[in-house]
Amino acid sequence: MGKVLLVASGKGGTGKTMFSVNMGAALAQRGYNVLLVDMDMGLRNMDLYLGMEDRVVYNIMDVLSGICRISKAIIRVDGFSSLYFMAAAPRLDERDITPLHMAILCAKLREVFDYIIIDCPAGIGEMLEVSMEAADKAVIVTEPEFAASRDADMTERFLHEHGLDDTCVVLNRVNVELMREGYMPDLDTVTSSFNSPLVGIIQEDDNIRISTNKGIPIVMKRGTYIEKNFVEIIAKIIR
Repeated sequence: MGKVLLVASGKGGTGKTMFSVNMGAALAQRGYNVLLVDMDMGLRNMDLYLGMEDRVVYNIMDVLSGICRISKAIIRVDGFSSLYFMAAAPRLDERDITPLHMAILCAKLREVFDYIIIDCPAGIGEMLEVSMEAADKAVIVTEPEFAASRDADMTERFLHEHGLDDTCVVLNRVNVELMREGYMPDLDTVTSSFNSPLVGIIQEDDNIRISTNKGIPIVMKRGTYIEKNFVEIIAKIIR
């Protein structure tokens, strides 16, 4: 049976979707059958990060509301034989979905995929509660910025209070020079606010921004320090 990994963040703009896409791509490159699920209704970006924006017809709300079969909304990502994604609705949707809908969907997806990676909306809200229903583990993506750390701490608390105790933290957009000069909170300051283990650090790098704008996961460039770093982080998450 496949595992469901939830990727969350306290606030928007921390790199949550970037990390979700690259985690999925890295796992697929290693032979796993992977499905990326975008739950950020009305603010979807996963299709852009994968370079697949012209391929979306049906979305997850169509599946959860019974408009189409699951297979209709699953799209194979170009350049991969075992990486697929399901887009979020392009706008806020008033169709009612519950945690039970998500649990039933993920139960079916587990029979087909080794990993289901759910990219949920930033912050705390109804869609996070729906998204986490079937999750085995949550990855909280934050950055060394006081507001982001505080919001990520609140997200961690929310997950634990609602029964998802297996959580970890990835620190994105780390600028060592700014930390050294005292213009950015240092690692001890950031990590002291979490009970969850820090499983990886991603340095600020223009190549990551370029890759998301081009719709090509950065891990597709094999042998780079960025790809190696992602692989090491992901190995700690799935072990």
